Amino acid sequence: MWPPTLILDLLLLVSWSCFACCEQWSYRPQNCTLECIRQGDPRCEYCRISADDVQIFPSIPSSSPFGSCVPWPCHSFLGQETPEVCQHYVHAPRNIQIEFKASEEPTYEAITVSWNPSQYGIEFLRGFQVTLQALGGSQISCQLFLLGTNLSLAPAHAQRVYRSDPFTHLSLDSEYAVTVMALPVPERWDQFYQRKKFFTRTCPEKNGLEECKKDWYPRYVEVHQENLDVYVTFNLAPESFEVRQYFSSCFGGGKRNNTSVKPDFILNKTHHTYQLQNIQAGTNYSCEISADVVDAVRKTFVVVVKHTFEERPTSNLPEGSSLMVLLCVGILLAATALLTFIVVYKKRLKKEMTKLKPEIIEQYCDKNLDEGHCVLLDRTIRPPRLLICYSSYDGPAHVRVVLQLAAFLQKHMGTQVHLDLWEALSIMEEGNMGWHCRRLTECDFVLVICSQGLLQKQNKQSEDEELMENTALVMVSMIGEEMCRAKAMGRDLCKYMVATFEYSQESDIPTALGLASRYTLTKDLPLLFSHLHGVALQKPGVYLQVENISESGYCKLPAGAALQLAIQQATAQFSEEPNEEERVGIPIIS
Repeated sequence: MWPPTLILDLLLLVSWSCFACCEQWSYRPQNCTLECIRQGDPRCEYCRISADDVQIFPSIPSSSPFGSCVPWPCHSFLGQETPEVCQHYVHAPRNIQIEFKASEEPTYEAITVSWNPSQYGIEFLRGFQVTLQALGGSQISCQLFLLGTNLSLAPAHAQRVYRSDPFTHLSLDSEYAVTVMALPVPERWDQFYQRKKFFTRTCPEKNGLEECKKDWYPRYVEVHQENLDVYVTFNLAPESFEVRQYFSSCFGGGKRNNTSVKPDFILNKTHHTYQLQNIQAGTNYSCEISADVVDAVRKTFVVVVKHTFEERPTSNLPEGSSLMVLLCVGILLAATALLTFIVVYKKRLKKEMTKLKPEIIEQYCDKNLDEGHCVLLDRTIRPPRLLICYSSYDGPAHVRVVLQLAAFLQKHMGTQVHLDLWEALSIMEEGNMGWHCRRLTECDFVLVICSQGLLQKQNKQSEDEELMENTALVMVSMIGEEMCRAKAMGRDLCKYMVATFEYSQESDIPTALGLASRYTLTKDLPLLFSHLHGVALQKPGVYLQVENISESGYCKLPAGAALQLAIQQATAQFSEEPNEEERVGIPIIS
């Protein structure tokens, strides 16, 4: 029979084990009312609060960049009966995790957010606010969760996992930022929230290739001929797509030839070369290649089968014409040799240019040129940081253009963009002027978007409007002073740039910014790319054209198409306005 002390020790060990397991439990939101939380009902331990349950504090302006997602003051929903619960500091949550959820809509993503509370100040914790924002957009979604007033957590409870409700209708293959704030929000805005950026899944990752065939097709196809044999090289689908067979079809000379292609993935997992069958010399073929699945998107390319000298038929020409034939053949060979030398020489020049940076991680190419015509960027060094300043006096159409430009620069031009619309929490923490001054010092480049509203003056209607206009004037003056100081000390002025869109003019550029480099967008996107990355677009015998950021090519990308549409809408709006004096808005340089 066991002694009583041993039995007691075992019981304590089991109880402590159960306690530890309980603390690892995941807490999901409950349906309960704000009144239930205030009364301290034990059933209201971790509750979701809707917008109808909480009234936004009256001092918060409706035009706040947070919209309805402001960090509500604690006393607006818990401090009426017990004000002391809102007077303590709570540290930021930790271990933010993103979990993708099954969604009935294949074109959208759904997620839930989980986190652990911090052990510092956990005994005063009253709840959490979760904010989700799409980077490159202004849409913000919020969820508010409160703990019961009779609940007081201990540092040992810091291993608890709290979860949010699902965030739905998120765009596929897009970047988002999720922010989890601990409540109550302190008077001193420091370390009360934690932020994490993430990408939603692509369509093939979420639904599989069978449901997303338009998301992938062979983009690289190269054709080369050896005597009468024609070979085609193309890029293979990623391994995760599990495509094991491809289909090729060529039509020419009144006949269609179909070829089944089975790559050997042991030899090469990224590219494969196959031979076209049953083709005739001197015939032009229109060919297609795709993954061998139903309704797959096909890549179209053209094959021109040339004659070779070995297969030319012997001609029954008179002896007097033999010399003429030999002369023509000699001229043709000489011209071919000259062209071959020129092509090889140019390719060597392009290869030498691509060796400027040895560690290649991103390419900007023109598909109409040879494969060697590429800009190679090295991300072992951080991307250039760019601060974008603009005026909102021209209205929401102009702000939308600036927003889409920032998204395009960050996603397709290898640049880390800092924009006030994306960093509203930091602005509320540091203040508008403090945030701009810090970014002006930290960033490698500053781009001022000049428009008619940047120079407009208006009658003050409120103290907020006067403060915003003063911020605009101070920022323009500060940038102008920085340029003058750099010029006087002989330093480079490449940090400072100004840009105008097609609905603006050079006269909209402030005199204080006259020393800055000037660009007209979107015509000068390649020049802006060259400025940001120090890439030469022109060298002796070489002229580099970057398709995806050229004036005609940028709109082929989704972000570029959104930028083009925003510019067209802004141009249409400004052309319909009878005069500039009828505009309304607040000039803010951001």
